[in-house]
Amino acid sequence: MSIPRVLVDANVLYSRTLRDWLALISLSLDDEPYRVYWTEDILAETLYRLRRKHPGWDGRKIADVRDKIERAFEGGRVEDFVVDTTFPGRDADDAHVHAAALACDADILLTADNGFVSGDVDPDSLPYEVFTPDEFFVHVDDTAPVHVETATANQTRYWRRRSGRAPLGEQLARAGCPRFAERVRAYQSFLSF
Repeated sequence: MSIPRVLVDANVLYSRTLRDWLALISLSLDDEPYRVYWTEDILAETLYRLRRKHPGWDGRKIADVRDKIERAFEGGRVEDFVVDTTFPGRDADDAHVHAAALACDADILLTADNGFVSGDVDPDSLPYEVFTPDEFFVHVDDTAPVHVETATANQTRYWRRRSGRAPLGEQLARAGCPRFAERVRAYQSFLSF
């Protein structure tokens, strides 16, 4: 069975919580449950939105976010894609994401973009599936639960060392993943450290 190819949109990478879970689940064990792809356009949009939200951040902080994304999803940069008139949606700003998904032969587009998730684009007209972050992480837990369980244990240890508590479910719910938050809470309830 091939590893699912996931093109991740800027609105997902923008959230530290979602970005961290995407990377930590992917890197939790030797076998990848999915492979993440991205473009310079997607990364530029992510960084632009972070700068707008945090105008006082030092340049190094923005550069660190970029470097961490590139390292975590090494080999996932999509460089060669053509934006043309085949995009079936109404928002021309989404055409580059569609073109990149086609170029990397994505199985999944991971996005919170209303154009893709609210019916602007007919899902039957796309050669890939569109998942919101909550749908995606629940799907990963259904298909590769050991990865989610391992990432949950690692995240719990990290947050307990850092702040004495590990409110992973709260963080995920705030990031728009209420169903996945419940699954993570369930995994945490079985931890014995």
